[in-house]
Amino acid sequence: MCRQVFGFRLAMIALAAPAALLNASPGLAMRLVGAAVVVTFMGSYVLFRDWERFGPLLLRHPSLLALDTLFMSLLLFSAGPDTTLAYVSVCTPLLAGLVYSWRGAAVFASLQSLILLVVHTTSKGAHSTPAEVLFLPGLCVIAGAVGSALRNLMFRFGAATQALTTVQARLAVAEAVGAERARLAREMHDSVAKTLHGVALAAEGLACSAGAARPDPDLVKRQAELVARSVRRAAAESRELLADLRRESDPAHATDVLVELAARTKDFSIRTGLPSSYRPTGEHAVPPVPPAVARQLLTIASEAMENAHRHAGPTRVDVRAGVHGDLLCISVYDDGNGLPPDTSLEQLRRAGHFGLVGMVERAASVGARIRIGRGDHPRGTEIRLEIPLAALTPSTS
Repeated sequence: MCRQVFGFRLAMIALAAPAALLNASPGLAMRLVGAAVVVTFMGSYVLFRDWERFGPLLLRHPSLLALDTLFMSLLLFSAGPDTTLAYVSVCTPLLAGLVYSWRGAAVFASLQSLILLVVHTTSKGAHSTPAEVLFLPGLCVIAGAVGSALRNLMFRFGAATQALTTVQARLAVAEAVGAERARLAREMHDSVAKTLHGVALAAEGLACSAGAARPDPDLVKRQAELVARSVRRAAAESRELLADLRRESDPAHATDVLVELAARTKDFSIRTGLPSSYRPTGEHAVPPVPPAVARQLLTIASEAMENAHRHAGPTRVDVRAGVHGDLLCISVYDDGNGLPPDTSLEQLRRAGHFGLVGMVERAASVGARIRIGRGDHPRGTEIRLEIPLAALTPSTS
């Protein structure tokens, strides 16, 4: 919204600058008006092009907008209130309302209205009707009120969007936990149940061999060893699956993602010989993560490291993780060849490359957002994963 206001300012200044320069008196007045044109135009252009970078500076220092208003007053006195430059004055209280709320809108609307009244008085004098004199000052007051209302509306919309995102993330986590339980149940059926069925068949064979009139000692021994091995395998599978289920039902057994991520990075570096580093970031501790969610996050990070080793030809891999704001962020960066230009998930899916596709699907399953690209780096690839902290803790409502 603020960027669009500055875009309008740019157009109006460009249209009115020639009139302001032509009406200025030669000498010092001409130089002051020229300087005002350059400063206001360049300031508007910088904020229009890179609002994300310079907007916070304007937010912290209202004096910058006041200084801009004074420069604009020089152009108004030179060009006159009948030019398109007069409509630029409306942008100031509108911006103040968007950036500084109703207090800022009131201050800058009053200041801009006073400047416009002075300009009308000195330029037209008695030839100005009350309607002409009060039109633009009244428009400034309305613009300030509109800016303040828009600010409140956007804040409310942002809060509603954030609440919706949190709810969606929690629902996604609950769905992921349910899906993981269903997976463990399927694995128990497909592994432990089938192993126990094999044990039963082997035991029946052993009973038949042992009950024969002339039992073969070697055959009985082999069948007994088969039964023992099958029982041990079933016991190991049961312990592993039951341990996973117990960890998921008990919050005390949640996963420390940073510790596990550091261990996986070290293991990856030793196994592949590729220099890899891990560093925690952020200023706050990472809360314990539910095992089902942690498994997806760690699998994505591991897959990102493996993809870099297999396909990118990097000289190093850097893994970072920590809490930033209300997000848990995990980043895996390699300085390799990077992705081909205009690569899309659909192209990768058609070509049979499911690594990145799987990462996106895993991130979506737990309500996380994943970004794949160069990030802030000049080359290489960064896989950046972000999940709201609210999704990692159960709702207390």
